[in-house]
Amino acid sequence: MSVTKEDVLYVAGLARLRLSNEETTQLAADMNQILSYMELLNQVDTTDVEPLEHVMGHEPELRADVALPPLPHEEALRNAPDADADHFRVPKVIE
Repeated sequence: MSVTKEDVLYVAGLARLRLSNEETTQLAADMNQILSYMELLNQVDTTDVEPLEHVMGHEPELRADVALPPLPHEEALRNAPDADADHFRVPKVIE
């Protein structure tokens, strides 16, 4: 399977990206290199390898679910881009 410039432009269009001709050429080459590496990996014999759920061999450490005191009102509003004394101000979204 080979990635063409048209494939790159199609995906760029889906992502709403504008790419120069040079970027399109480079991305097509990069994607083809990734696909050739994947073909190499497909040649590896994995018949005796059990599937993994995670590459690390330990359970995740979760923090305790403890209720903490809420932020003070002034501190919560401090970094708001637009606020009055009591509320966040946001642009009107419903006509």
